[in-house]
Amino acid sequence: MTELEICLLAVGLAMDCFAVSIASGIILKRPRWRAMLTMAFFFGFFQALMPLIGWAAASLFSHLIEAVDHWIAFGILAFLGIRMIRESLKDEECRHTFDPTRLKVVLAFAIATSIDALAVGVSFAFVGMNGAEDILPAVGIIGIVSFILSMAGLLFGIRCGCGLAKKLRAELLGGVILVIIGCKILIEHLFFN
Repeated sequence: MTELEICLLAVGLAMDCFAVSIASGIILKRPRWRAMLTMAFFFGFFQALMPLIGWAAASLFSHLIEAVDHWIAFGILAFLGIRMIRESLKDEECRHTFDPTRLKVVLAFAIATSIDALAVGVSFAFVGMNGAEDILPAVGIIGIVSFILSMAGLLFGIRCGCGLAKKLRAELLGGVILVIIGCKILIEHLFFN
């Protein structure tokens, strides 16, 4: 994968964090920098950690399924992308029923929004990321992008409130990016290898 593809993938993965951060910002109503930095840190950390775990697990058995690895990578990315697109099209009311700054809430959000990244990490093992020199820059980019977009989402939610947040379909964009990258991987392996 090229650096551009990894950056686009990172943006796609971070859209869940961005969407949750917007909702959290709406609830916060004013900047609370320590809580916001904590939330963005955990989102970035788990978005970086999960692909590393997925990659390590898949690397152990990737040689057994090399003949179909491109189909697996495509399937995972397409499934996650389509799921994100479907979720983005659902109408959801803005809710103010919880404190998004509580550590257990932040951890739950961070883990929930990074499950997709675990699956992407599995796909990394199937697209030629064989060593630490390949995977560490990729997970670093994913973590940094997630941190930045989480902070941006929090600030956006604080400043713009519910009305604009409902119009913005961040998950839709993230899902489309994941599907496009999955299709590209499949096309490259089928027609250019």
